[in-house]
Amino acid sequence: MAESKVAEWNFGALVSAVQKNCHISDAQFAGDLTLCTFLLKMRELYRWEHDIPLTQDMPKGEVGDWMNARGLLWDDIETASFEPLPLAGGIDPFEVRAVNRELTPRGLVYSGGYGRQCKPHFFLGRLERQERREGFDVYVAACEYARDLDAPPGMMLDETIFVRTEALKRWLWERYEEWRWNKRNEAMGRAIGCYPFEQDSEAALDAMTRTEVESVILHELGEARADHALGPEWPLLLATVMRSRSEIVARAVRDLYADCLSTLPGLIERAEPAAIHFYFANLVGMRRKLFPELPAAYRQWLANGDLAPLRQAARLGLARWGDMAQQILQWYRERGDEVGPEIEARLAPREAQ
Repeated sequence: MAESKVAEWNFGALVSAVQKNCHISDAQFAGDLTLCTFLLKMRELYRWEHDIPLTQDMPKGEVGDWMNARGLLWDDIETASFEPLPLAGGIDPFEVRAVNRELTPRGLVYSGGYGRQCKPHFFLGRLERQERREGFDVYVAACEYARDLDAPPGMMLDETIFVRTEALKRWLWERYEEWRWNKRNEAMGRAIGCYPFEQDSEAALDAMTRTEVESVILHELGEARADHALGPEWPLLLATVMRSRSEIVARAVRDLYADCLSTLPGLIERAEPAAIHFYFANLVGMRRKLFPELPAAYRQWLANGDLAPLRQAARLGLARWGDMAQQILQWYRERGDEVGPEIEARLAPREAQ
């Protein structure tokens, strides 16, 4: 590394700049969350900031004091602008490719983009590995040095997939704890049973995280391929039916299409029982209602270990949900703002009386 590059490099300043942008984003968007979601995310952020093990309880009084202090910080910076990152003379925090050209040779990875409801997300982490999959760059991050209130385990940005193993591990632990409180999700119980949680929960969680990293990559690849197939009209359609049952249905159709494009074929090819169980543990809500053939195929696989029914269901779903997503777009072209009732009338499952 050239001496000039060494002189320019200040890791602490970089972490501070990314974290400040995270604080600004949280200050501007935390108020959009429901109270329950806000409190859960704040507790999880406190655990991360204070490096508290997932298996350890948090001090309630200290969490409350920290939340009050964080609220005061947000009040001070809510109207602030995002700061450039101290790299190569200053790089815009949304110029992700330029930032990573500077960071990946140093074993770091960065992301800065927009998530749900256009909330900016930033994170800085240690680069665990980098690869190329189906025309996309894939960055897998290990420990994180800066992050905001929301920490999605996987996301796609500018033809690049980011997988955050630390965030994934925290999410998996939450799912495990949910199952311990309510063990009705049998598929989740089977997934957990593939790991030694009773003997060594930390080792089990590490193993589960390693397994599910590939599932996250498969999911993001499916999302990207579905986005490419459906084009720029799809987000406009979703905006038209926002906060309605029609939006739930449309999102489920698109999610099933993405699953059948990548996630399910990948899981079947891997033939890893733990990953298959975990997928079906999360096949809930409208996706499950719209595609009853899929859980039926899972039950057949449970009975005899034959992957053929799952493979057949994935092929069926690829054709069905790809065609249905295109049909929804056609209804949108024909009806515009009135497309919602058409989607609900044609596709929404009838609730039992």
